[in-house]
Amino acid sequence: MLIKIYPENPNEKMIQQVVDVLKKGGVIIYPTDTVYGLGCDITNQRAIERICKIRGIKPEKANFSFICYDLRHISDYTKPIDNETYRILKKALPGPFTFIFNASKNVPKLLSSNKKTVGIRVPDNSIARCIVKMLENPIMSTSIHDDDEIVEYSTDPELIHEKYEDLVDLVIDGGYGDNQPSTVVDCSEGEFEILRQGKGDLDIFL
Repeated sequence: MLIKIYPENPNEKMIQQVVDVLKKGGVIIYPTDTVYGLGCDITNQRAIERICKIRGIKPEKANFSFICYDLRHISDYTKPIDNETYRILKKALPGPFTFIFNASKNVPKLLSSNKKTVGIRVPDNSIARCIVKMLENPIMSTSIHDDDEIVEYSTDPELIHEKYEDLVDLVIDGGYGDNQPSTVVDCSEGEFEILRQGKGDLDIFL
């Protein structure tokens, strides 16, 4: 199913429709401030396994991000963050960054893996953030592209729907996506280390 949601003023009924799909264990493709994402409710193990199958990866090897509405709930999923790091996060987010932190004890239970770190995203996209806010917990997410293969299907929602309609429950058309992924920043050692330079420029916030 393909539904159109306008990012300037997301329709609440349509957001509720997306949330209902997620709560039933559905998998969605949705817009972010970078490339389109493949997501599900982080509390649904079967949906997480479905995403792994779509991407052809094992759950314990997967580098998934948690899409959050804001910074208030990230302490549920990360070990304590120092004040200086938190100050920079507040300036940089919402924005096109994935920040990697040491994971709290909640994360292995959710992902059924021994992952010691977790990626946190607060995208500057009203559709994604409205979904998470209404769902009342993060979306577990991965980009629909392969890192070395950002092609047309990852930016045009109608082509995305053609490619994935038999694999996912819902594709949201929120307009053309970007063809640049988020900048991945490792904060697990207390410093900011850029693992992948993407759309976001962290230097302007340091």
